[in-house]
Amino acid sequence: MLAYGQAQGRDRGSPQLARLIYTLLTKGQEYTDQGQDYYEQRYHQRVLRQLAQRAQKLGMKLVPTEQPA
Repeated sequence: MLAYGQAQGRDRGSPQLARLIYTLLTKGQEYTDQGQDYYEQRYHQRVLRQLAQRAQKLGMKLVPTEQPA
C-alpha cells in the first residue's frame, strides 16, 4: 500500500514527461540533457523561493548576506 505522498509524487512527474515526448514527436527536436549544474541551480532557486514564502507567512523577511570567500 502506498502512502498518500508517494502517489502524488509519481503523478506529478507524468505531465512533464508527456510534454517532453509530445514535443519530441511533433517538432522533431532531439532531447538535450541540461546537465547537473542546471538542475542544481533550479533546485537552489526553488528552495530559496519556498523559504521566502514560509518566512512571509510567519511575518518575516529573508535578507541576503555576503558569503565569505
